[in-house]
Formats: sequence, structure tokens, C-alpha cells
Amino acid sequence: MEKAMTLTYEAGRNLYINVTNQCPCACTFCIRNNGDGAYGSDPLWLEHEPDMAEMQADLAKRDLTAYENIVFCGYGEPLMRLEFVCALAAYLKEIAPECCLRLNTNGLADLYKPEQAKGRAAQQVAAVFDKVSISLNGGNAEVYNRVTRPRGGGDAPYATMLQFAKTCKEQGMDVMFTVVDVITPEEIAKAQEKADEMGIVLEVREYIH
Repeated sequence: MEKAMTLTYEAGRNLYINVTNQCPCACTFCIRNNGDGAYGSDPLWLEHEPDMAEMQADLAKRDLTAYENIVFCGYGEPLMRLEFVCALAAYLKEIAPECCLRLNTNGLADLYKPEQAKGRAAQQVAAVFDKVSISLNGGNAEVYNRVTRPRGGGDAPYATMLQFAKTCKEQGMDVMFTVVDVITPEEIAKAQEKADEMGIVLEVREYIH
């Protein structure tokens, strides 16, 4: 019998949503380098990307009011399915309007999904999500590219991510940057300077081996 895919999983008081394994980056700290799951979950590799009916059936098994946040963060970059993710978030807002929806993202949809984003990824996200956590990963493009290893490289990914964050903040979202402590204290300080310059909180996360 075929084993069911892990489309949602719990961690602490949050419910996490796993909709894709696609990602345009190969971050040096990616949890996919060290295992098949996260926070003790079942394997998060998907045999296929779930459709809306599959996600709705999975979510129907959960008491959505029991969670502090419902977080779109699986084993890939959620905004590689920008239209689907926003549609699913809108559905969650409809059936559980009291729930807080958070998106964990690299903020690169405008660059890597232009046919869906149409240059408006942040506005689409802000229309349905309450919070967004964005991978800053460095205080400049050089550090960012070394750690994030975005497809194609160059200056565009870092600039795209910063513009996404700026627009999310302008749209009134609760915005946070993150870096992982695989970079040096000096580089973390530079990332803090960039976050402070933009008026966005920075969280330094510990690398999970």
C-alpha cells in the first residue's frame, strides 16, 4: 500500500504546510542536506505536488484553532507555487479566520516565477498572509550568494529579495529577516546593519546539523 505523503506536520504550537520540494537555491545550511524531515516529522519528500483537494482533505483532519501559527514551510520554497500557496492561504482564511498565517520564504518569486508573480509577489502574499519570514542570509550580495547559492547567481537574487521584503513591510505585514549562524560574527553584524537600515527585525538561527 502506498504511504501517504506528509503534507502537514506539527512543531511546537505551529502547524507547517508542505506543498513543494522545488527550490531555486542550494543553501549551505539547508536541512535537506541532513535528513528527510524537520522537527521530527515523517519524510517530507513529495511523490507529486498536492492539489487543492488533497490539501483540503489533509487540513480537515486538524483542529486549526489549536495552533499559534500555520506556517507555509516544507521541504522546498513555497513561492515556487505562488498562485497555489496564495489560493490555499485564502482558503485557510475563509475556514479559520482567527488563525495566523505565516510564510517562510527566500523572497525570490519575482525572479524565478515571473509568470505567476508578474512583479507583484509581495502584494499577492500580503493579501492573504499575516506574517512573513525572509531569508536574508547576509549583509551583502557576496555573502548572500556564497551561503544561499541561488540559481544563476549575480546581483539579481539579493536585490530581488530585498525589494520583496521592502514591499511586504510597505504593505503592512509583520516582516522578519533570518540568517543562520554558518556565517561569521562579522557577517552577522553586517546583516544586522542591513536589517536595521530597512527597519526589519533580524533573527539569528542556529544551524541544525
